[in-house]
Amino acid sequence: MPKHVAFIMDGNRRFARKKNMERQEGHMQGFNKLAEVRFFYSSGEMHAITGQIRCFNMSHRFTPLNPFCLSHQTLRWCKQLSIPEVTVYAFSIENFKRTKEEVDGLLDLARQKFERLLEERENLEKHGVCIRVLGDLNMLPLDLQQLIAKAVLTTRTNNKCFLNVCFAYTSRYEITNAVREMAWGVEQGLIKASDVSEALLSECLYSNNSPNPDLLIRTSGEVRLSDFLLWQTSHSCLVFQSVLWPEYTFWNLCEAILQYQLNHKSIQKARELHREEQALQQLEADRACVADLLQHQGNGKPADAKRRQEALHLCTVSREARVQDFLQALKQKRNHFFSDLYGEAVSA
Repeated sequence: MPKHVAFIMDGNRRFARKKNMERQEGHMQGFNKLAEVRFFYSSGEMHAITGQIRCFNMSHRFTPLNPFCLSHQTLRWCKQLSIPEVTVYAFSIENFKRTKEEVDGLLDLARQKFERLLEERENLEKHGVCIRVLGDLNMLPLDLQQLIAKAVLTTRTNNKCFLNVCFAYTSRYEITNAVREMAWGVEQGLIKASDVSEALLSECLYSNNSPNPDLLIRTSGEVRLSDFLLWQTSHSCLVFQSVLWPEYTFWNLCEAILQYQLNHKSIQKARELHREEQALQQLEADRACVADLLQHQGNGKPADAKRRQEALHLCTVSREARVQDFLQALKQKRNHFFSDLYGEAVSA
């Protein structure tokens, strides 16, 4: 089973047109696929579901025998399928280009849902749900920022399952921000320019606390990523489904999981090769650092193998220490942002 599933929840507006609803009602139906986390399956129901998944995996076909599955929400399905982490594309930076009426409606809907999450904090704690919000929150109204900060800080010690909500987010903006963070680290003297690497950039992303998604699902029939997790999904299984998000069912999720299972070996192999390539690149960078160091320290005589090995070890240890200090400073900076927002909300 995948351990981290990401969703591009597309099709809310088309669903509203299809049902002759107001556009805002379509968005409401879409949010409801994720917002209700109170109900969990009984052991008997879960046994029935897992039995059907086994049959589905054996035959590559299934018939939905239990109609109750259709009424439960995506997070509950993932929780009971032992998928501990879910990331959703809730609000793109590009969404700010929509009409003021629609943007205001989406932000109001977000306020309602985060308030609902805060009302459910006891259930969230009981089930160990940690809420993270990824994006540039400075783009949002202050009251919504404060609600988000409350939800994040209230649940941050929960560690059984994780919901990452990408809000005021695009992947290109996230990558650009990560580059700015590394530049800040160099300016502050925390790291050297030579410490910058692909692995370090990954640690500077909003999603640095999460493993990369195993499976990314996009609904509504669109076959594009729309600037969502471009960096993180380079070795993930991508599944595009025609169903509109408000009509998404447990069986659609099972179909996507099957596609992941069928491609699991090739995905793991690609990830292993990428890790090996990263390690090799880092080793070459450390060796180049050692060569420069010995050239400056040397007296014209080539260094022997033992000296080169000692210098390589010293260079590696020093780099790792600098990087860890920088990442700790970055973590503190981000934590202070949420803490300040939370403090403002409490004192208001």
